Amino acid sequence: MKKNLFLYLFVFASLIALYALVTGNKKSNANDKKINELMVTITQLEDSLQAARIKQADLQYFSLDNNDDALAFYDHLGLENPTSYIEDKLMETNEQKGDNPLIPYEGMNSDFKLNKIKVLNHKWIVTDFSDGKYWGDLIIKYQINDDRSVDFTLMDHLLYSRSN
Repeated sequence: MKKNLFLYLFVFASLIALYALVTGNKKSNANDKKINELMVTITQLEDSLQAARIKQADLQYFSLDNNDDALAFYDHLGLENPTSYIEDKLMETNEQKGDNPLIPYEGMNSDFKLNKIKVLNHKWIVTDFSDGKYWGDLIIKYQINDDRSVDFTLMDHLLYSRSN
């Protein structure tokens, strides 16, 4: 009787061990598959991040911040961040009542105001403007004077037509 009991216990323990082995093997295979999928995803994300970095570098090519020769024009003024300074001075033109004085159009929906600004170098700025419904672009020439005042001159402009 004792002999049969040990035999049954041995068979039962063997079945439990076999079940644990099969289950563990399936989990291990599933985990390996998941790891491989995540590695592929990581590789794809790293590639897209690298592509985004290259695109960002291309977009920053025409930028005062990345142009040491253009920045050298403002060394004597001691400006810590010339781009922000110029953008702030240009945005101050929006504070006047009515349309922005640099925009050669009268607002149709409301007053035309500047929105986005891109300082290209030590002489030129590209900006867009809108009245909430109509919009356009400006090319502005600027000069920072020795007293840190900034003179803006409109070089060219474009108002987009609505296509409804």
